[in-house]
Amino acid sequence: MGEHNRKHGMKRRDFLKLGVVTATTAAVGLSMGKVLGATTAPSITPVYRTLGRTGLKVTIVSFGAMLTPEHEVMEAAFDTGINYVDTARRYMGGRNEEIVGRALKGRRNKVYLATKTIASSSSKKDMFSDVETSLSKLKTDYIDVIQLHNLSSKDRAFNPETREALLELRKQGKVRFFGVTSHTNQAEILNALADDPAKFFDVALVGYNFKSDSDVKQAIARAAKSGIGIVAMKTQTGGYKTDALGPISPHQAALKWVLQDTNVACTIPGMQDMSMFREDIAVMNMKMTQADVRILDRYSEAINPYYCRLCAACEAGCPNHVAISTINRSLMYLEGYGAHELARVTYRGIPLDKTASQCVNCNGCVARCENGLNIAEKMRQARTLLA
Repeated sequence: MGEHNRKHGMKRRDFLKLGVVTATTAAVGLSMGKVLGATTAPSITPVYRTLGRTGLKVTIVSFGAMLTPEHEVMEAAFDTGINYVDTARRYMGGRNEEIVGRALKGRRNKVYLATKTIASSSSKKDMFSDVETSLSKLKTDYIDVIQLHNLSSKDRAFNPETREALLELRKQGKVRFFGVTSHTNQAEILNALADDPAKFFDVALVGYNFKSDSDVKQAIARAAKSGIGIVAMKTQTGGYKTDALGPISPHQAALKWVLQDTNVACTIPGMQDMSMFREDIAVMNMKMTQADVRILDRYSEAINPYYCRLCAACEAGCPNHVAISTINRSLMYLEGYGAHELARVTYRGIPLDKTASQCVNCNGCVARCENGLNIAEKMRQARTLLA
C-alpha cells in the first residue's frame, strides 16, 4: 500500500485523511462527490448516554484503542463525534498511550479519556507512578476515568491503600473518576461495587456480548441502577473470522445486540484501521433487526467449538488451579484478534504455576466447561502457540 501511494505522489498522512472521508461518507450515506465538494467536514449524528453517576454524556459507540497503531484513525473518530477513548498503561508495551496522546492533540477538551493502572499496582507509590507515567505519555494534565486493570475478584477494589491513593490523585486534580475493569468473575465484582455503601467506583468496564451469561447481564443491570457507568468491551465476541456467513460480517449485529441493553452507557469496539472505524461507527444510528438475529445465530454456532465465555467456572474443577480463563483469553487475542504480541504478553502475565504447562502432568483433564468447550485441547493449543 505504501509503495503504491508513494509512486502516485500521495503522502501516507494524506492517504489516511482520504480514508477518513471515505469512512465517514459510508457512515452517513453521503456520496463521495458531494463530500469532496463540501465546504465543511461531514459528520454523523452522535447518540449519547450518561455514564452513570459521572454525569458524562458519552457516545454509545466509542473508541477502544488497545490495538490501534495509527493516531490518524483516532483523529477521524474524534472529528466525527466519538467522544470517549479507552487505553491502558500496558497496551502495546506502553506505546498505545503515546498514540492516543497524539490523537488528542488539539482535541483534549472534546474527548473523555480513560486509561488503566498496571494490574499489579495497589500501593500508593505504584498507583502514583502509574498515573504520572500515563499523564506524561498521554501529554495531558488529567485523566477523566482511571481504572484498576483486570480485576479477577472484588478484593482489589476494596484495598484501603489503593482507595486512599485514588482519592489523593483526585484531590490533586490528576484524575476525575474511578473505575475498574474485569474479564472474569464479572458478576461478583459488579454486585460488590453496586453494594458498596461508599459508592467509591463510578465506572465498570466489562466484557459483554450476545454470548454472555445471564448473571452478567443481571449484574450489569444492578450496577447501572446503583449509579455505576457501564462500558462494554469484548462486544464482537472475539472477532473470529468464519466462512459460516459468507461475505457477511457479524460485527455490526454483535455491536447492536449490546446497545439494545440501555444499562450499557457505551461500547468501545477496537478500531485498528479505517475499515473497522467505518463498520463500527455506522452502528451509531442503527437498530437491531431480525436479520441481525439470524446472523448472530449462525455466527454463534460457528464459534461454539472454540469461543470461551471467560466465566472461569471450569477453574474450580482443576486440581492444579490453572488459569484457564486467562489462557483462553490469550488464545482469543491470537486467533480472533490476530494480536500476537498482546496474546503472548497476556499469557506471560500468568504465574508459571498456573499456566498450561501444568497440564502436562495430568493423565486426563477433569475441568469441565459448562458450554462444552474442550479444555484439554485449548490448553494444548496454548502450550504450542504461546508457551
